[in-house]
Amino acid sequence: MQQLIVVSRAEDWPLEIEGVERVLARDYLTDPGWSERRSTRVYNLCRSYGYQSNGYYVSLLAAARGHKPLPSVATLQDFKAPNIVRMTGVELARLIETGLKPLQSDEFTLSIYFGRNLARRYDRLSRALFNLFPAPLLRARFQRLTEGWALKRIAPISFSDIPDTHLDFVREAAGRYFSGKRPRAGRSRVSRFDLAMLVNAEEAHPPSDEKALSRFERAGEAVGFHVERVGPDEIGRLAEFDALFIRETTAVNHHTFRFARKAAAEGLVVIDDPDSILKCTNKVYLAELLQRHGIAAPRTLLVHRDNAAEIESRLGLPVVLKQPDSAFSLGVVKIEDRETLECTVRQMLRRSELIVAQEYLPTAFDWRVGVIDGRALYVCRYHMARGHWQIINHEMGGGDEGMADTLTVGEAPESVVHTAVKAAGLIGNGLYGVDLKEVDGRVLVIEINDNPSIDAGCEDAVLKDALYRDIMGVMFKRVTERKLGRASLQ
Repeated sequence: MQQLIVVSRAEDWPLEIEGVERVLARDYLTDPGWSERRSTRVYNLCRSYGYQSNGYYVSLLAAARGHKPLPSVATLQDFKAPNIVRMTGVELARLIETGLKPLQSDEFTLSIYFGRNLARRYDRLSRALFNLFPAPLLRARFQRLTEGWALKRIAPISFSDIPDTHLDFVREAAGRYFSGKRPRAGRSRVSRFDLAMLVNAEEAHPPSDEKALSRFERAGEAVGFHVERVGPDEIGRLAEFDALFIRETTAVNHHTFRFARKAAAEGLVVIDDPDSILKCTNKVYLAELLQRHGIAAPRTLLVHRDNAAEIESRLGLPVVLKQPDSAFSLGVVKIEDRETLECTVRQMLRRSELIVAQEYLPTAFDWRVGVIDGRALYVCRYHMARGHWQIINHEMGGGDEGMADTLTVGEAPESVVHTAVKAAGLIGNGLYGVDLKEVDGRVLVIEINDNPSIDAGCEDAVLKDALYRDIMGVMFKRVTERKLGRASLQ
């Protein structure tokens, strides 16, 4: 496997390690040649990992290209979670207390280089923290409280933060790591047969209305779950459950993602799982993923400051611009003229290093195929809002929506269903809504949504209660299989 270190500037990794190639972040993000590489491990040592910064997109696009990024975007989000240090579990707390108890001071800083520390007595603690927060260079800060030692903060550091006296050790630790002698991650655990359904009563456009939520509850009880609704402030209760079903609009910079991460860490079956949230909620990732796997989509350009002037010549006008984390048609705009294009691109690039430009393809409706466990579940036609080019017209006061009608999977065009299932398979085996257009006999994937809308009277119009039973049944089967697997190991 090729080893690749990505840095903001050349001086950010001056060490020469055999078999390891160094590349600048800007080149990795903009040179199409990197997309063609296979079997590549990417070590992201950018100066900033902030949301939609260069460092953020290095990890995001590395995953889309089939490379293996360290740290992953999920890990980057963990560093920012305000209460992540309280989610690390009893075992780590025990390890912290055991390792730091002999110290006389009330504060302690631990530098972790590729899972190791200079002092061998901190090896187990360093490996445990690296397994929870996998990043090449870390610094953890601990404080002695009345009840004992506690982790107060952990964050990645840059090469310039490493003391000169540590450089020989860093070179040795990096060499060992790149040669394949890496710390191993541990196992997750599970508890009881209960399902938490995350909902938010304050959400303006939830993915399921009250009737649909009630039907999910009844279906869950029918297959064998005790279903309980939980709210955004109840993340600490997740260890009480066996499964988490998210029925709130997801985003990476959001508590829904922290719920998914926490639930996965606790060993729960999760829909939407954190990887699906990461992949589906960023249109930059989806554009790269579809292109890499040869899935037909509208002509698309990943736009950055160096190629923004090429949008009109390559895609024409009108053109559709998309903020990477847009949802429910928000952050998606149609541009008619050059002056507006230049102004809008500048504004969008202030928020994100990359945005998506896509050719404008007018159609009377979009297809939506619901997919779970790698098979089509339902098929809808979402018609455009009256006098508008999108399904939802947010320019109207409350958001005017077009009509929708639902078909059986057998009634829908085979090419639409097949393409949707294939596209969803690139994300995982969870619950997805794949949006597609038919243009001149071609089926094009617009996007893949985690947490798809399921409202009473719309998506369930054909299957009715069986739709909810099917989804709950998949989750129950996974919990059962996980418990049986765990029992066989005992």
